[in-house]
Amino acid sequence: MRLSRSLAVTALTACTFLAGTAAIAAPAAPAKPAAPAAQPARTANPDMLIATVGGAKITLGDIQRAAQSLPPSVRQLNMKPELLLSLLAHQLIDQKVVQIMAEKEKLEDKPAVKAAMTAAADNVLQNAYLEQQIAPKINEAAIKAYYDAHYANQKPEEEVHARHILVDSEAQAKDIIKQLDRDHGANFAKLAATLSADKGTASHDGGDLGWFKKGDMIPAFSKAAFSLKPGTISQTPIQTQYGWHVIQVLGTRMVPVPTLEQAHDHIKNELVRQGIRQVIDKASKDVKVVYYNADGKPMAQPPAAAAKPAAQPAK
Repeated sequence: MRLSRSLAVTALTACTFLAGTAAIAAPAAPAKPAAPAAQPARTANPDMLIATVGGAKITLGDIQRAAQSLPPSVRQLNMKPELLLSLLAHQLIDQKVVQIMAEKEKLEDKPAVKAAMTAAADNVLQNAYLEQQIAPKINEAAIKAYYDAHYANQKPEEEVHARHILVDSEAQAKDIIKQLDRDHGANFAKLAATLSADKGTASHDGGDLGWFKKGDMIPAFSKAAFSLKPGTISQTPIQTQYGWHVIQVLGTRMVPVPTLEQAHDHIKNELVRQGIRQVIDKASKDVKVVYYNADGKPMAQPPAAAAKPAAQPAK
């Protein structure tokens, strides 16, 4: 393995690197007007050779693509271009070294590895298609339109902070209510930890569900929770498809409608989610799908899609 032209070539690439990596560093101050006699800036050549690893080339373009895939938290570090170039170059070199050794051992011929590589390639292709179909539609105008339709005219909404104990029978729920009444709810967290079937909230949070709106929970649970005053416990068990609940409300509050800036990222994610669903639904009409029984015979009718589960009383 050898470094071609050495990473000292950063003297050339540092001045043009950021332009090809979507401004990884923080925006620089406005540039001063160029002197009349200044020469045109050199354009970074993505084919410029940075290193060879076992004969395989690593180019400036490879490094720029790696830089574009960095998470936003790294992009905002305002790292010096020459340092970032060096770090990414060595990272790509390390990866290539491992890949070459794996290829020497012909790991790509192992069924499990081959299947994983195929799945990874399929995933890249699927994501590329989704991005091609969706990205042009996700812009500031679309986000603003969604905000105007779903947020702008809304009123502040009430939230409840509650915890619950979920059990299998009404009798057990009534017994828990009696115990809580005797100690004024002091042992709620302890009883939740030992008795609640909702292990996701019981063990560490004492049944705490955090803050939620009416629409966040299934109707029967929400109706009961929003009817209670802070510090009180439901005096009758609440039945849902998950079992019997004992609820304690810890607090209530009114949540103002978020501003466009506050809701921006949530709206963007929602538009992406909707876009993915629309693309899949449209593509499904153009592609024949055949379902098979356990005995290997085609099914006359496809299985019914699983119903979207109602919101569960959990974080």
